Amino acid sequence: MGVEARDNPGGWSAETSVDELGHLAVAAGARVVGRIVQRLPRVSPTHYLGQGKLGLLISLRDASPYTVAIFDDELTPRQQRNIEEVLGVKVVDRTALILDIFARRARTREGQLQVELAQYRYLLPRLAGQWSHLERLGGGIGTRGPGESQLETDRRLIKERIRRLEQRLEDVRRHRALYQWRRQKTAIPVVALVGYTNAGKSTVLNSLTGAGVPVTHTLFSTLDPVTRRLWLPDGRYFLLSDTVGFIHKLPPTVVAAFRATLEELQNAALLLHVVDITHPEASKHCEAVDKILSELGLAKRPRLTVLNKMDLVVDSEDDLMNLDLRSRLGELAGVRPDDIVFISAARGWGFTGLLQKIAAILATAVTPTAKSGDV
Repeated sequence: MGVEARDNPGGWSAETSVDELGHLAVAAGARVVGRIVQRLPRVSPTHYLGQGKLGLLISLRDASPYTVAIFDDELTPRQQRNIEEVLGVKVVDRTALILDIFARRARTREGQLQVELAQYRYLLPRLAGQWSHLERLGGGIGTRGPGESQLETDRRLIKERIRRLEQRLEDVRRHRALYQWRRQKTAIPVVALVGYTNAGKSTVLNSLTGAGVPVTHTLFSTLDPVTRRLWLPDGRYFLLSDTVGFIHKLPPTVVAAFRATLEELQNAALLLHVVDITHPEASKHCEAVDKILSELGLAKRPRLTVLNKMDLVVDSEDDLMNLDLRSRLGELAGVRPDDIVFISAARGWGFTGLLQKIAAILATAVTPTAKSGDV
C-alpha cells in the first residue's frame, strides 16, 4: 500500500514506489496478492490511508485472504497500532521490510551486528504498542500497573542492548580506521562501487577481480563489504570495494547502523556509480544514489558513472562507442558524457576503457586522509 501525498512531492510516482515495494516483499519471502495506491492531500496522521481505502482493504481480506499488510512508508507507532486494530492482521512498513531482508542476508558478524542495531532502534519507539492488550483490560490492580512496569523493563533492556551493540560496532570502526590508516600510509588507493540495489555491482567486482561473490537477481543480495586488489595496465594497483546497495527511501536507521561499512566510501579516492541502464527507472535510481551520497558528504568525490548491462542494449562491444547512443544515455544518467563508461559486466565489454579511466583519475586524485581515531 502506498500514498502519493500532494504535500510531500518526491519525484517518484506512488505506482513506481509500490512496484518496488512488491519486489522487496518477494525478496523477503512474501507472496503478493494485491496492491493499493491512494492520492491524498496529505497522509492521514492516524491511519496513513483514508477511511475509504481502509474499508476496501477490509473487504479484500475476504476476497483475497492476506495475513500481512505492507505499507510503502515508515509508519508512526500510532499509525501502525491503529491500522492493525482495523485490519486484524500484522502490519509491516517499508523500514521493517528492509530490515527483515537485511537480517536474512547479512553473513559477517559485523553485518549481523549492524542489522540488529537498526532493528532495536526501530523497535524502541514502538514498544508501547506491544502492550496495548493490557489497556483493554481496564484499570486497577493487576492490569495497567504491571503492564507499565513490564514496558519500562523492556525499554531499559533494549536501551542497554543498543548501547552494547554501539560499543561493539565502535570497536569494529576503530579496527577499520586503523586498517585504513595503514593502507593509506602505503599509498594504496581505494575505488568503491556504489549504486542502486541490484544494479550489478557484485557482477562488476567478480568480472574484474574474480572475487566469486554470489550473484542473484534479488534486491539487497550483497550486504557485507568485499574488497579485492586489481591491477591497472600501467602496473599500479588499487583496491576495489563493493558496498551495500542504495534504495529509494533508505531508512535513516539503516544508514546510521551501517555507518562503519559506509565509511569505506569516505576513504575512497574514486566512486564507481554502477547503473542498470536497462531498468525503466534508471534515471530515478541515479537521483536516489546522488541524494544518499550527498547526505554522506560525498557529492564532490571523484566519480565515474558506469552504465552496466549494455549487452541488452547493443549487439556488440564496438557499438559502445556510438556517439548518438552516448549522448542519449548521458542525458538519462544526468551526468556529463565524459564521466560515463559503458560496460557489460556479464560479458566483459568495456573493461579496457573503464580501467584506463580509473588509471587517469587515480593518477591525479588526492587520497582522502584518514586518522585512526576520527574516520
